[in-house]
Parts: sequence; C-alpha cells; structure tokens
Amino acid sequence: MNNRKKKICVVVASRANYGRIKSVLREIKNHDNLELQLIVAASALLHRFGNVIEGIRNDGFEISRTAYLIVEGENPTTMAKSTGLAIIELATLFEDLKPDIVLTIADRFENMATAIASSYMNIHLAHTQGGEQTGSIDESVRHAITKLAHLHFPATDKSRDILIQMGEDPSTIFMVGCPSIDIIANIDFTLGDLFIRYGGVGHGINPAEPYLVVLQHPVTTEYGSGLHQIRETLDAINQIGIQTIWFWPNVDAGSDDISKGLRIFREQNPKRRIHFYRNFSPEDYARLINNCACLIGNSSSAIREGSFLGVPAVNIGTRQNRRERGPNIIDVWYDAREIVKAIKKQLDHGKYKRSLLYGDGKSGERIVKILDGELPPLQKHLYLQ
Repeated sequence: MNNRKKKICVVVASRANYGRIKSVLREIKNHDNLELQLIVAASALLHRFGNVIEGIRNDGFEISRTAYLIVEGENPTTMAKSTGLAIIELATLFEDLKPDIVLTIADRFENMATAIASSYMNIHLAHTQGGEQTGSIDESVRHAITKLAHLHFPATDKSRDILIQMGEDPSTIFMVGCPSIDIIANIDFTLGDLFIRYGGVGHGINPAEPYLVVLQHPVTTEYGSGLHQIRETLDAINQIGIQTIWFWPNVDAGSDDISKGLRIFREQNPKRRIHFYRNFSPEDYARLINNCACLIGNSSSAIREGSFLGVPAVNIGTRQNRRERGPNIIDVWYDAREIVKAIKKQLDHGKYKRSLLYGDGKSGERIVKILDGELPPLQKHLYLQ
C-alpha cells in the first residue's frame, strides 16, 4: 500500500499571487494526504515590491525553494527575458522537488513560465482564475496557460463556460470561486495601528478621517504611456483633496514610468496628504480597502475583493477590460476630469451591497478536495462538442 503524500508545488511570484492563493496554501498544509512544496520567486523576493517572502514566513509557511527571476528594466524586452529565465530556473527546481502537481495562478508572465516548465516535464498543471477576460497581455497569457493546464479552477460560471468554449474537457473544470475571497470572508476589519505598522513615506494618515486608496499598475500593451496615465490620476487625486494611501506599482513593463511620476509628484508636493506604501498583508489590505471612502486605479482587487466587500471603486483605463464586475465599479478613461467626476459620485454613494460574484469564502477547501482526487491523463486533447 502506498502511503506517500501527493506533492503539490505552488509558485508565489508576486504580492498579488500570494493574496490569490494563501487560503489554498493553508488547506494543502493542513491536509493529511497532501504535501505543500512552496517556491517563492521573482518580485515576491524583492524589498522594493514589499518583501512578500517575509509575510509568507510570518504566516507560518515553510519555503521549499526560492528563485530570483527578474531581469531589471521593467520594459517589454526584460519581461520576455525574465520569462525565459524563469523557465530555466523553475525547471531545475521542479526536477529537484519532483511534484505530482504544479499549481499556478492567473495570468502573469512568471505563471506562464511555471506552466511551460511543468508541462514539458510531464507534471500535471492546475490553474486558478482561467477563462477570465481582461486587458493587456495578461488575457493572452491566461488563455495560453489554460491550454497547458490539466485541472481548471475558474472563479465564475461565465469563466467556466469560456473554458469549455476554448476546448477544455468539462470533467477537468471545477467552478470553485476565487481564493482571495476566503481570507476576507470572516476577518475583523478593525484598522488598529495599520498605518503606523507598515511604515511607508509621506504625510501621516488620520484613521478617523475619510481616506482614498490608489493602486495603479502599468499596462504592458500600452508601454510608453505610463507617465501620462499616472499624471492624470495624480491630478485627479490632487483636485479631490482627501487624504490618500498610494501603493507602488508591480514589476510589469512600464513600472518605472509610473514610479517616476509618483516620485516627481511627491517631490513637488511635499505637503500633499498622500502616504506611499509598498505592500500590506492580504488581510490588512482587505481591512484597508473595506474602510476606505473609494478605491481607485486598475487593480483587479477592486473588482474581486472590492465587490465582496462592497467597496466603492473607480477603475481607470484598459487593464481590467471585459472582466466581470459587480455594481461597485465605475469605469473611466485616463482623464483627470472623468476620474474626479467618478470619485465624487462614489463618495456620494458610499458602500454597495455585498456581491458573491467571485466566491463565498470556501474556494480553498474545494480546490484541495479536487487536488486530493484522481488526476486526468497527462496527454490533453481538444474537447469538441
């Protein structure tokens, strides 16, 4: 009788990755028949992107391996090179760890490398958040990973239907919801000393007053436009005049342009009530946006966690194009006047009713139950109806 635990390898490569998979990591770790292999890689290792690895360790997870994958430059060339480097490094780690299943998350370039390396090494690949429609190169990456994956864990019914339309076998598709909802479904939303604990730079934030939260990432397919885009958002926030918490962008191509715009504004407006942070834990980020007056930018967190929490949000530009959204979102272009108008409308509206579009808080349990089951064949075929 074989009592060996099934080895599940998860690659966490960014702060967003961690929030989207943390509940699954916990469920795997606590499962009698599964062994968690955790690789922390890419921007999750870097201080300027929030030193995510320290948060992972503080949460009690044992890290199996680390992988430095980022080629500096934050442009399309370095993104392509980082993807290639990631394939090389992850292939070595997969050969060493010999997982039974590799679990990858959503749509980033690091996850594309994870999918390619595991597929060529005849390791079953599981994929969360497949079938979603978004903007930028992310949608193409997401669908490419789908065609390599053996198990699919979409977050919505519409996404499940899209996966079937893409030729995936319905027996390998499990509508489980988004694991990001799990960690915020039953937490205490008291802010406490959150603003002090994470340090950051800029004007102090008074938790007794209304505040805005801004998180705006570069759009890879609009490389070269980031400086203009962030200036429009900065202009809008400046006009609104409410104290603001602002997060630095992710590592994607164009990040330097957005960071440059933020630094110039900060130097030219030292008295403006904006405080800049690198990263919060997933739970503290949920507390932060749950208590904010409005969430602004182009992060999917406004659409996922924001819809569950009913957070008034203004989504800017194309990065979240066509993604399913609840009633809490107002979409605008990269235009300060539009952004100001939308923020004021959301401030007047206040909190929205909770939406369960992206899950009910039990996604991790569902995913782990499936991982513990029988695996489909390694050789995939188009499912033709």
